[in-house]
Amino acid sequence: MKPPRRKFLHLTASTAALPLISRVAIAEAYPSRPVHVLVGFPADSGIDRDAHIVAGWLAARLGQSFDVENRPGDGTNIATEAVVHARADGYTLLLANSANAINATLYDKLNFNFIRDMAPVAGVVSIPIVMVVNPSFPAKTVPELIAYAKANPGKVTMASPFSGTLPHLAAALFKMKADVDMPHVTYPADVPALNDVVAGKVQLQFSGLGAAIDYIKPGKLRALAVTTAARIEVLPDIPTVGDSLPGYAATSWVGIGAPKGTPVEIVERLNKEITAGFADAKVKAQFAELGHAPMPMTPVEFGKFVAAETEKWGVVVKAVGIKPK
Repeated sequence: MKPPRRKFLHLTASTAALPLISRVAIAEAYPSRPVHVLVGFPADSGIDRDAHIVAGWLAARLGQSFDVENRPGDGTNIATEAVVHARADGYTLLLANSANAINATLYDKLNFNFIRDMAPVAGVVSIPIVMVVNPSFPAKTVPELIAYAKANPGKVTMASPFSGTLPHLAAALFKMKADVDMPHVTYPADVPALNDVVAGKVQLQFSGLGAAIDYIKPGKLRALAVTTAARIEVLPDIPTVGDSLPGYAATSWVGIGAPKGTPVEIVERLNKEITAGFADAKVKAQFAELGHAPMPMTPVEFGKFVAAETEKWGVVVKAVGIKPK
């Protein structure tokens, strides 16, 4: 004999409440021990500093240490794979970044699928990229640069750090949209390339803003444009590339990811606390000092953002034929 509908619903609700209460209790107790935040970049890099800002804020808010561990190498894949295969309990997190979206296409074989195997937690910051030239370079605007490059095919060299990084792809996307022939030179980091632009060894660089700003402010280099969709607060008078090439936009980014299967209550708590940090004056000042802009997103929004970035840069990687080096 079937139980009355009211009794059935009551029993169903009671049964459902038990795991819910347990999950909530787990989330409220989190974290009860140190949390590890893995970073696929060397210590004291700009992205590493983002990790320390987030970790410091979370430690202060949640009363437990968030330890930043640098595991550079293989285009950030070493750190990513370690997190993917960690226990899905919220105690191992990844400082995700634009390399994760790019690597999905850049590398032929990976031991993980970032979108499938990583739970999106929160967006952290967007990192503008700026086009810089030597002050003596004849082009003072993007249209003038395009015209000069077309009149001098193959003579304007273009630099960026590492092959397959966001600055490299931003440069490749520019070449595609502007239809110009500008040989590309990769460097081991932003600063050596910037120094060569100052010395006139290369004519143009797509650089992370954090490194380039120290050359722009004293006039060692001239900023032609930023690659973001809108102008940025740090360089309000500098136009965007998109002002001259409609539809162009390229921004590096940082977020937090966790192993797939991490309890949703823990993911939501981390998202809530990270987002709260963007309203803190000290945290905002720390990001502003790096030239990085807060990028608050819900877990769902961050997941959709990563998927869109993966698709976008996958097209560019395939079109240009870029390979990791």
